[in-house]
Amino acid sequence: MIAQSNQSPDFDIEFKGVTKSFGDVVALNDVSLSVERGSFFSFLGPSGCGKTTSLRLIAGFDQPTQGGIYIGGKSVVGIPSHKRPVNMVFQQYALFPHMNVADNIAYGLRQRDVKPSKQEITKRVEEALEMVRLTGFGKRRIWEMSGGQQQRVALARALINRPTCLLLDEPLAALDRKLRHEMQIELQTLQRDVGITFILVTHDQEEALSMSDSICIMREGQIVQMGSPRELYEDPRNRYVADFVGKSNFFDGQVSNIDGAGVTITLDSGLNLQGSSPITAPALVNGAKASIAVRPEMISIAAIDQPVSTAAVSLRGKVMNRIFLGGHCEYLIGTEGNGEVLVLSPKNIVGNSENFVPGDQVAISWQRESALVLGDS
Repeated sequence: MIAQSNQSPDFDIEFKGVTKSFGDVVALNDVSLSVERGSFFSFLGPSGCGKTTSLRLIAGFDQPTQGGIYIGGKSVVGIPSHKRPVNMVFQQYALFPHMNVADNIAYGLRQRDVKPSKQEITKRVEEALEMVRLTGFGKRRIWEMSGGQQQRVALARALINRPTCLLLDEPLAALDRKLRHEMQIELQTLQRDVGITFILVTHDQEEALSMSDSICIMREGQIVQMGSPRELYEDPRNRYVADFVGKSNFFDGQVSNIDGAGVTITLDSGLNLQGSSPITAPALVNGAKASIAVRPEMISIAAIDQPVSTAAVSLRGKVMNRIFLGGHCEYLIGTEGNGEVLVLSPKNIVGNSENFVPGDQVAISWQRESALVLGDS
């Protein structure tokens, strides 16, 4: 039996001081988190950060070395995977090629200790097919389905058991870019329609940002920051988060002044740059190593002789590379003494910035309030 607990009923998943070790290797180190009921939650981070270990602990494939794990307010420590109210969709889908689509979807129902009737199974399979927009595909063989359709079959098979949580282990990694984008939209729509908690593990920041209500960024077995996609993008607590969520330009130096106007960083080149410290960031002190972070889309590019706002920071440089991205142009600008700067410029802005070519001398600028001052840790 799953033990009762006094954990909050508002959360489908809770970790309380969870540590997981494999011999001398600590994969998770004293992790505590809560996943709101009915939300789309993502673990995001590089390989080896602990995100997959977290998912396996929820699924019951591994047990914590110490700490508590709760699903729907009930402790599941020691409970095997097949007795937990969760289902998982794997990266390779793990579909049975010798079964047709309907039999693949019905597989979980047929493995229950108390099996539903044949009529109930047929009804549930038809509902699952309709839910993932595969009505009429029940008799198809798996090898007759496209990658996106196989993805939907795997989702239907996982959802037919009506789990408390659906666990997604990099489920879109095998799809091409266009199909991956389409499936991101479909997963988000499906999650809203079925109303259950989805938990995604991914190293793809675009995937996490586009689908999630909340994201947990991990590093070396610990949580670095949790929040909504907007909070993580606009208010990162340190350089690691700013670098992992979206693209940023970093200007490294030391804190030389802190006052009501913001924080001033003196770069190795001697240039002083100002920015604001995010609310979530640890307090900075004079002399500490820090970075000014500026998002590429916040930087303007113009001809050398064009006027620049007095409220803006301006640097001169040369266009090193240009990539046309349809609605935007991405420029790599080599500045005079301050490294290379990435600029993302909308195609329709005044000045026809898409006409700059490698070798052109340009001025780049940004408003001081667009710059964030971030510590290294």
